[in-house]
Amino acid sequence: MDEPTPTDEFEVVITGGTVVDGTGGPRFRADVAVVGDRIRGVGDFTGRPAARRVDARDLVVAPGFIDAHTHDDRLVLSAPEMTPKVSQGVTTVVAGNCGVSLAPLVNCDPPPPLNLLGGREWYRFSSMEDYLQAVESDPPAVNLAMLVGHSTLRAGVMTDLNRPASPSERARMGERLDESLDAGAIGMSTGLAYPPAASAPTDEIVALAQVLSRRHALYTTHMRDEGDGVVDSVREAIEIGRRAGVAVVISHHKCSGRRNWGLSRQTLALIAAARRSQTVDLDVYPYTASSSVLMGEWIEKAERVLITWSDTHPDQAGRDLIEIARDWRVSQSEAAARLQPAGAIYFQMDEDDLRRIMSFADTMIGSDGLPHDACPHPRLWGTFPRVLGHYQRELGLLTLEEAVRRMTSVPARVFGLSDRGTVRAGAIADLVIFDPRRVIDTATFSDPQRSATGIERVIVNGADVWADRKGTGSRPGRVLRRSST
Repeated sequence: MDEPTPTDEFEVVITGGTVVDGTGGPRFRADVAVVGDRIRGVGDFTGRPAARRVDARDLVVAPGFIDAHTHDDRLVLSAPEMTPKVSQGVTTVVAGNCGVSLAPLVNCDPPPPLNLLGGREWYRFSSMEDYLQAVESDPPAVNLAMLVGHSTLRAGVMTDLNRPASPSERARMGERLDESLDAGAIGMSTGLAYPPAASAPTDEIVALAQVLSRRHALYTTHMRDEGDGVVDSVREAIEIGRRAGVAVVISHHKCSGRRNWGLSRQTLALIAAARRSQTVDLDVYPYTASSSVLMGEWIEKAERVLITWSDTHPDQAGRDLIEIARDWRVSQSEAAARLQPAGAIYFQMDEDDLRRIMSFADTMIGSDGLPHDACPHPRLWGTFPRVLGHYQRELGLLTLEEAVRRMTSVPARVFGLSDRGTVRAGAIADLVIFDPRRVIDTATFSDPQRSATGIERVIVNGADVWADRKGTGSRPGRVLRRSST
């Protein structure tokens, strides 16, 4: 895009701010001019005509944050104002992770963890095209990029998920994957740690990943084991990428269980070595507790288990499993069985591993929040301000420029989201204005649904979606297809 001329009139000029442009380069003082849904210019626009001016003195102007790992498939439909995300500066979400997507699947009582998105009534989209059309017909406040879930594909073609797929079932999954990519999905995710996909051998994943490779799409994975087998699971993810010739993203990388603390040194070394000959990326969330469905085999590995929801005992949400077991005078395993189906937060990671992974080159930030839990993990509301406030400002783990880069231009590159992730003339006007001195998460494990402080304004496709500490009601979000705007 050409530089603006002296006679150009702008719709919005953000004045006096410090621009952290998402590239990792040094911050600089500049105004940012917006016309329509794009940035018209970055420079000194003092005295230039504008329909509206936004004062950003003492504030940072940055690209809107891209949440690299979400389970927002249903949220964009059921709560399209997307308050948990816009309140922390997120302008784009990548959904369909961990092998779980709402489409393509109908007439199914979703097995865990598919039920994290809802019950049978939500699995009503027979194709990814139907789902994306539903989103576009009633758009959310943020942009959406979709992955198709491998477990969702399995549930749609197999009656018995506790075995490898047959050749004909692989072929049918491949056809549905192709159709989903035609509709606009940017790749496929797996959740190999969960029962619906645990029986899928590496060859099954490679066969589907080859479909992705032909379509220049992406493979993301909740690996087979993030605990005792984490090193071998990283090797498997790398092998799948190498054999299929596909780019890989390792989701929410962690080393779970006390006896596995410190193994991030080995896993990151494997990833670094692989990156010399293939494309491997990863994301992380800034907490040492995970959250998912309640699984008995995970309880004994955790230091603490907090129940987030229970269909059979909804009154127990927000309580520790050990307290529930004590009240019921049963073992934790028996209490867990009585609570099913249910969800839980597992305190099981080491802070040193978390910091090591976050510091690793190009590690993206993903919230992995579960929006429909009665008592969700605070990462749903606090992830990005926590990185900026705690890990960047308070601990100095990353520079401000680098922290913003991990949240913006890196995921834009990895997920193929063109014209997003940087502040520059011609880029889409997805922007966040925040106070670097005050930005911090306020959501806690005991009070998890609290918006952050210091996020002053959020703009999506040129429209304000968050201002004055509340949503504006505007819903300018779009479905983002790979290498498109």
